[in-house]
Amino acid sequence: METEKKKPDCVELFSCKVHAVDMEEAVLRIDDFIRENTFHLVVTLGTEMVVQAQKDEEFRAILNKADLVVPDSAGICWACRRAGTPLKGRVPGIDILQRLAALAPEKNWRLFFLGSAPGVAEEAGKALSEKIPGFSPAGSFHGYFKDDAEAIECIREARPDILLAALGSPRQEKWLWNNRERLQVPVAIGIGGSLDVISGRRRRAPSWMQKMGLEWLHRLLTEPSRFKRMQALPAFVRMVLTRGEKT
Repeated sequence: METEKKKPDCVELFSCKVHAVDMEEAVLRIDDFIRENTFHLVVTLGTEMVVQAQKDEEFRAILNKADLVVPDSAGICWACRRAGTPLKGRVPGIDILQRLAALAPEKNWRLFFLGSAPGVAEEAGKALSEKIPGFSPAGSFHGYFKDDAEAIECIREARPDILLAALGSPRQEKWLWNNRERLQVPVAIGIGGSLDVISGRRRRAPSWMQKMGLEWLHRLLTEPSRFKRMQALPAFVRMVLTRGEKT
């Protein structure tokens, strides 16, 4: 008799769930989802998303219905640690994307890239193909579509195992969840601005900034237009510090 697989530990952060998994555990869960061949939503949770969820009930409900919620940012790990429920570390969406692409040739996984400006998803797929022997994306579609039907038809024709959506949050999570029956994909993952970085349109923070949890500062310095969105960060810090959690 096959032993039932243990589900990852789940903790609550400001009414949003997050799973205590590392990268390899997350990938194993995604592999299981593909084998089950029914829709599964994977959320890469960042601090801005937690703040948004406090005032967006629909978004918060979707986060809590997701099959896997991984800690994308250092802020999430910090907040959980202060609450006395430490996680195993960050599992950034861009790293998940690259890990899944690296495994795709061996696993025969079909990856579809959705989102960003016209041409970006295609460029990201090409960049990964040049970097990973045997990798070829199942397809791509930009994120500036007005007609859901056109994008969904393109995805369904490609028959991907994994749909990676870079539509920005909360749009990507809401779109994936609300179209889950029409998409006919086993796994859908929101990856924010990852395609812009993979394609080379934007630069990721240096590794030392990543290790210190300062990717947010790099984004602010290189993309001043994000200033308004970045105001969610001090709001998140205030939420954590005034909650009375343990250090």
